[in-house]
Amino acid sequence: MTHRSGKERDAADLPRLEIRPQARVDIEAAYAWHEQQGLHLGEEFVRAVDAALATVRDHPEIYARVHGETRRVTVQGYPYGVFYLAEPDTVVVLAVTHHKRHPRSWRGRR
Repeated sequence: MTHRSGKERDAADLPRLEIRPQARVDIEAAYAWHEQQGLHLGEEFVRAVDAALATVRDHPEIYARVHGETRRVTVQGYPYGVFYLAEPDTVVVLAVTHHKRHPRSWRGRR
């Protein structure tokens, strides 16, 4: 019999991850910009975004609310934030934007 720590969760226990179309556009645009900057920088950016999304999916409630029910996690190593809603069975990703962009660029998204 295998012993599981309290921190481990089955995939069935995790919320569904829904990335809204505009958030996908955000990621694709940032990927393209980073690819233009140097060899495989876009790939590294996407890996960092994936890591942030995995953390959010595992622990959606740990990040602070920044506007209403919208929460933000910073993409490690990049000046970007992932803005999302933590719903009971779903994490809804609304935007992935550079920290210097005005909040109006994502606040109207649902």
